[in-house]
Amino acid sequence: MSSNGQVKLRHIVPSVVTVFAICAGMTAVRMSLDGHIETALYFILLAVFLDAADGKLARFLDTASPFGAELDTLADFFNFGIVPGMLLYNTLYIGTEYSSLGWLATLVLAVCCALRLARFNLSLRGVDAPTPQHDYFTGVPAPALACLALMPIFMHLNGWENTDWPILRAIYIIGVGLLAVSTIPTFSIKHASIKRSYLPIALISAVVLVVCLMVYPWAALITVNVLYLASLPLSYRAAQKAIAKSEKNQA
Repeated sequence: MSSNGQVKLRHIVPSVVTVFAICAGMTAVRMSLDGHIETALYFILLAVFLDAADGKLARFLDTASPFGAELDTLADFFNFGIVPGMLLYNTLYIGTEYSSLGWLATLVLAVCCALRLARFNLSLRGVDAPTPQHDYFTGVPAPALACLALMPIFMHLNGWENTDWPILRAIYIIGVGLLAVSTIPTFSIKHASIKRSYLPIALISAVVLVVCLMVYPWAALITVNVLYLASLPLSYRAAQKAIAKSEKNQA
């Protein structure tokens, strides 16, 4: 803020993007209530993109602020904790004999998302909280949590609509929520790096992924989720090796 009480427009751009992310999440809820499940999922994916964009914009424009950080946390809780749960309940459980079980699973998902975000904020402020290693998150981050939680809907849209496993789905949703509040180290794309010689392969893989998301979105998202879950043991072992190496160097 300038001395005459005016605010430069560049200072509000990241917050505007965050507000658009909240609008995308709210529209996803409306599409879900109207029965447009695919459209609702597209709006959640848009919210994921906007969530990544607002932080990048804040750092690029050098406009990071406590207000923006708090707004971003509220948006993450709504978009990745509440909205996926509502979509899961409205699509798979409402009006069935397992509606109460489905509601319980979505409640656990929302609470775990809130706890994960609260812990993350505490770690940023230096308060006593699990501190992740440089290349890792502690637990599953909120956007990945939402994508993992929506796996039953991805499967439903990919040809599994006649398969009814309500209890197994509820256990899976609760398990995903617990992964978010766990202390398992998970790979962080923010700090990931590859050798220069592998750059062409990485670019080709990225292009293939984008094309698959456009042509076969639900099958591609299921594959991404499975690969992410498979990476958890690898990230845990890699983090343990990094900790052991650090302790050895300090000894």
